[in-house]
Amino acid sequence: MQYDFGMIGLGVMGRNFLLNVADHGFAAAGLDLDADKAASLNQSAEHRKVLGTTDQAEFLAALRQPRTIMLLVPAGKVVDSVIDGLLPHLSPGDLLIDGGNSFYEDTARRAAYLQTKNIQFLGVGVSGGEEGARRGPSIMPGGDHAAWERIQPILEAVAAKVDDDPCVAYMGKGPAGHYVKMVHNGIEYGLMQLIAEAYDLLKQVGGLSNQAIHQVFSEWNKGPLQSFLIEITAEIFAQPDDQKSGDLIDVILDKAKQKGTGKWTSQSAMDLGVPVPTIDAAVTMRGLSALWSFRQEAAKDYGDNAVEKTVTTAAFVAQVEQALLFAFILTYAQGLHLLAVAGKEMDLDLRLADTAKIWRGGCIIRAELLEDIRQAYVAAPDLENLLGSAVFRGRLKTLLPSVKAVVVKGVENGIPLLALASTLHYFEALRTATLPLNLVQAQRDFFGAHTYERLDATGVFHTSWGQE
Repeated sequence: MQYDFGMIGLGVMGRNFLLNVADHGFAAAGLDLDADKAASLNQSAEHRKVLGTTDQAEFLAALRQPRTIMLLVPAGKVVDSVIDGLLPHLSPGDLLIDGGNSFYEDTARRAAYLQTKNIQFLGVGVSGGEEGARRGPSIMPGGDHAAWERIQPILEAVAAKVDDDPCVAYMGKGPAGHYVKMVHNGIEYGLMQLIAEAYDLLKQVGGLSNQAIHQVFSEWNKGPLQSFLIEITAEIFAQPDDQKSGDLIDVILDKAKQKGTGKWTSQSAMDLGVPVPTIDAAVTMRGLSALWSFRQEAAKDYGDNAVEKTVTTAAFVAQVEQALLFAFILTYAQGLHLLAVAGKEMDLDLRLADTAKIWRGGCIIRAELLEDIRQAYVAAPDLENLLGSAVFRGRLKTLLPSVKAVVVKGVENGIPLLALASTLHYFEALRTATLPLNLVQAQRDFFGAHTYERLDATGVFHTSWGQE
């Protein structure tokens, strides 16, 4: 029997993605060095046309030529090792797909190298976690367009669907797929930190119990904040501890780990000169959370924050909801602004309306807001920042007073709101016609002769400061 699709790496994601492929009528073969994982796949096959094996030769011989092989293995050196092991046994025209969270520069390097070997290559972002891989993820392919057309029927079949539209589209040239996935994850960092800050406000300032917070997030998920992250947050606050009485959330250590995609987003944004302060703040807060022992000592040295629960709960909850919606919009705006600039600078040929479209379902940052975002980019394909869209202008103005009130309340009570405050100041800076950075330019010219420009004349100027 000849198989249509091959998967290397039968961990949770790879196994579930392969079974998803088989569910849609494609014969699929999987390869893993772990015999238990290969056997588990065969046991799960049931009526499906599925083969699990630990033998690379058997795996390659089973695939229909030209072969289509997807890798879902840890990013980094493992991907290069798998490719190097395959190359002597591949034929011209075979297609390799890297579906992991690879760094986009590695993807560009691999694509160029494999092109010299006459092997097609796609860097594909996959979002949705274990359940998404099994039932329908959001898929972000980039690279060789002919390779995309070849795998398109399979990816459209297995992707999540919104209004019968598959949550997959060709993202663009080169490493576009993995770049878009990286920014997706950066946005994810920002949204998660904003939600954590909202939780802190509801608990510390609002005085809400876990059950009350569960109810709040459940209600929020029925309105404009409707999203996967709000949905699972509501469920988290209803989860009992299975080891002792109480709620699980209260015994989870407040040290958040990270795998690097948020940091990559911040680094790329800095290289391109695109401000993404909410994402930067989220990365920074994970770093601060890791300083757990230091924070315990500092809390003793400087005293605990004395929070005064003086708010009217219902009104405060409504303000936090509006502040969170404001910050959600601007976090998406920051990520998409980065994509707009990167698409031009790196010649990726990105289409942001398509990006918003495929993020509506399957992925971690899926949200009701993304349909409005898609419409904004359909109306203005060259839009660089959502702040410039009429779709959001009125909404942001309406939400602004609540953001200010919530940030003030947090400051008054010593609640760290690095992401929310950064989002507010990002907005204030972008809507300020005259920033005090004229002074920064004067300082740079004073100590380093870096020159400056003038408002009343064209050209570049330098002053010998301190002289008449």
